[in-house]
Amino acid sequence: MNMDQALQTFFAESRELLEDMEASLLRVREEDEPAETINAIFRAAHTIKGSAGLFGLDQVVAFTHVVESVLDEVREGRIAVDEPLVALLLACGDHIGALVDAVESDPNQVDPALVQRGEPLLLRLRAHLEPSSGAVVAAPAPAFERIGAASHDADLWHISLRFGRDVLRNGMDPLSFIRFLGTLGQVVGIVTLADALPPAAGMDPESCYLGFEIAFRSQADKAAIEGVFDFVLDDCTLRIVPPHSRIGDYIDLIKAMPEESARLGEMLVRCGTVTAHELEAALAAQAEAVPTPLIGTVLVEQGRVSPPVVEAALEKQKRVKDAKTQESQSIRVDADKLDHLINLVGELIIASAGASLISRKTRNSELQECHSVLSGLVEEVRDSALQLRMVKIGATFSRFQRVVHDVSRELGKDIGLVVNGEDTELDKTVVEKIGDPLTHLVRNAIDHGIDSAELRAARGKPARGTVMLNAFHDSGSIVIEVSDDGGGLNREKILAKAVERGLVEAGRTLSDAEIYGLIFEPGFSTAEKVTNLSGRGVGMDVVKRNIVALRGSVGIASTPGEGTTVTVRLPLTLAIINGFQIGVGKAVFVVPLDMVDECVEFSAETGHDYTDLRGEVLPFIRLRELFDIDGPQSARPNIVVVKHAGQKFGLVVDTLLGEAQTVIKPLSKMFGQVRGISGSSILGSGEVALILDVPALMQSAGTPVAAA
Repeated sequence: MNMDQALQTFFAESRELLEDMEASLLRVREEDEPAETINAIFRAAHTIKGSAGLFGLDQVVAFTHVVESVLDEVREGRIAVDEPLVALLLACGDHIGALVDAVESDPNQVDPALVQRGEPLLLRLRAHLEPSSGAVVAAPAPAFERIGAASHDADLWHISLRFGRDVLRNGMDPLSFIRFLGTLGQVVGIVTLADALPPAAGMDPESCYLGFEIAFRSQADKAAIEGVFDFVLDDCTLRIVPPHSRIGDYIDLIKAMPEESARLGEMLVRCGTVTAHELEAALAAQAEAVPTPLIGTVLVEQGRVSPPVVEAALEKQKRVKDAKTQESQSIRVDADKLDHLINLVGELIIASAGASLISRKTRNSELQECHSVLSGLVEEVRDSALQLRMVKIGATFSRFQRVVHDVSRELGKDIGLVVNGEDTELDKTVVEKIGDPLTHLVRNAIDHGIDSAELRAARGKPARGTVMLNAFHDSGSIVIEVSDDGGGLNREKILAKAVERGLVEAGRTLSDAEIYGLIFEPGFSTAEKVTNLSGRGVGMDVVKRNIVALRGSVGIASTPGEGTTVTVRLPLTLAIINGFQIGVGKAVFVVPLDMVDECVEFSAETGHDYTDLRGEVLPFIRLRELFDIDGPQSARPNIVVVKHAGQKFGLVVDTLLGEAQTVIKPLSKMFGQVRGISGSSILGSGEVALILDVPALMQSAGTPVAAA
């Protein structure tokens, strides 16, 4: 891994750690035993600081070090976790994220104004670090001394380090690792070894010939010390010898381990006497040796572990069974590569449909049979490729803990967030585009939905308001509900405002769903005054427009005095769907197969726009009339019964063409406003089929989709 790759890994992992840190901070005060959560927050800050130190990112190290010092005091129980401290640490996390973003933009120069914006936060952090607490506030600046000049304390870690020849070529600075080592403890002594340095005439200035022997005092474990050298473990020779006092600790740990199945090497890793990297090196040496020695013997010969510790582990192992441990493995893949794969799968589906058409025309049974097998494989490839891009919506939901925390503090309300269905999966592209609309809906629920503490008390409600996020699958779509237990929407106020603005004629009778739907009109607002959050009439119309752009729909249900629920329905994927093809004249249309309930013969009387479906009234629309399609009509038309948001309606068509995999192609801006069409697809013949917008057609059929 070169320097650029290592930096990109640092940026990605730092953002993940900051997200975890934020989530932990938001829930730490609600836990009865928050010790593990506090440790997780501390580890996140410590890891970011340590990694930043390896790359010489001084601004990130200096700021994060003070945050880490405060968290260390919290961990020791000397600083209480209260709401002001949580808010301060959240703001510090935001500033660390801003510093990381700035470094990514320009590693050589961070805007001084950005660094300056962190000074007030540092002052507030240092206020928690009084001299009596014993906390270290200053940024780490270890001083190195030669071994022998220090005290005669022999109970120290001894680190023997030999950098590889190519460490400089790989973009690594050997001294940065030693500087960072000082953040875990005190470098008591150090000797620089230049024995491998060749004569001047034979020296390569780009090669590293240095080695170090280091005496180190620290309470850190062996794995943490080895972690300092993570980026060069494969490019150096590292040997870490623990203090004498640790030998007894390791033996006690082995004896105290629960009766679990474990190999000797795994047992030593668990108790901390060897690291995973040391175990891998020992296993490699064991595999090369003939005859094959015992792994304990190899570890002792390599100086990784002392004989008494191995003996204790062997004694422990006699009482447990030998079993293999399996670890799930994952790999990080660029989103662009996944998108390219999905595009290729889409082209494969189109090509497969063309081959199917040719095989049917030739009436070659062997070709048709081979293509049937091919179609099945293509469908499996499609499902697997789409599954790669499916992510849990929980990551999106978790960010709203921060939104609720910050906005409720700003408004002076006591509000909690309840999340359900966070394991529900949908396409990564949909997740990325739904974040902003959901953020506005959550903020709107906090500002408009949750009533004041006095009003809640008068209505017999708990003082703490609740905003709920829920997600679940329904008929091939994902449904996201944003609910609150506030006062509900004021029907009369909304209607009066709509009449005032000329959106509705005075005296016109409207259903609740139609009235509530008016809040999605551009510029519509019933707020008494303009605030930082609302009152300008900008937002809900944008929310609806963005959701509709994703081929989704949004509806509102509200009960006065009890609360409001906004329901968002979205397709699981924006790329490839199972479709049902229908024909009207020479035109071919596609309906998402998950929305098709059944197909029946059309038998309605002329002039009616509804029919009798087993005793139920089924409204329908004639696609031929809706899209003004010419050509002879079918003598036996059919009705495709479509279901969406719990409602049914029919589509009158000439022919039923059957199921087919459908690759969704977006419409150009010129056709983006065509009502009833959400996209297009290419048929095997090369012709274009239009994908029907079922929610929009449902409204045309007179079905109250807004109530969904």
